[in-house]
Amino acid sequence: MIVMNILDVENLSVKVEGKLILEDITFSLKSHESHILFGPNGSGKTTLLSALMGLPSYEVVSGKISFMGVDITNKSVEERARLGMVVSFQNPPEITGVKLSDLLKLCLGKSPIARFNDEEQKLIEAFRLTKFLDRDINVGFSGGERKRSEILQLIFLKPKLLLLDEPDSGVDVESLRLIADEIQQYVERNGSSALIITHKGDILDHIKAKYGCVLLSGKFHCFTDPTHIYKDIKKVGYEECVACRVRKTEGWKFE
Repeated sequence: MIVMNILDVENLSVKVEGKLILEDITFSLKSHESHILFGPNGSGKTTLLSALMGLPSYEVVSGKISFMGVDITNKSVEERARLGMVVSFQNPPEITGVKLSDLLKLCLGKSPIARFNDEEQKLIEAFRLTKFLDRDINVGFSGGERKRSEILQLIFLKPKLLLLDEPDSGVDVESLRLIADEIQQYVERNGSSALIITHKGDILDHIKAKYGCVLLSGKFHCFTDPTHIYKDIKKVGYEECVACRVRKTEGWKFE
């Protein structure tokens, strides 16, 4: 198995509406790996994903973003998407007048009159979305159905990097297992990477994340086993977790 850096972020600082949200962020993501990002509300997690994707409201004031060895710091959203980056958001919107099947075919590069092949149909069935194909996108969908639909769309785009903003938010236990298992399988099969924001440790039962970290006050802390981080956060909260892990050696646990 060939392992390479898919994403390199060096000393990244980001402003939103003139306010500094992220400061001096540095990390890398390798192929075949998923990383988990924890942090309280307002810590800058969504800002990080948005800046990595190049959304125009997020101003990179310093630092560098490299994707597959290419400097994308000043590239547009469209250019990053064509290179193989995708992003999901917490609340996928309803889109009336567009059928889910048409959007899935667009993701696959197919015409609206084309048929799904056996492999594509099998994945649609795995996501339990067959009966939704002729419905308008997300109209009347439950939280779990919306998230299953969104993750399937991203997988059909065949990305090298998935930026996932709380894929476990508002999702029932069965949908969470399905979504997490499919993300894990996709990353492993395709040599891709995923950066996953989560508040729920349940996703760690299905995602084999090598590292987790905490984003607090616009800075990264505590690169280590995400299950250890999550247990510590539940016991003492974000700030104390970060403070103790800075003082102690990596792998130290709260007792």
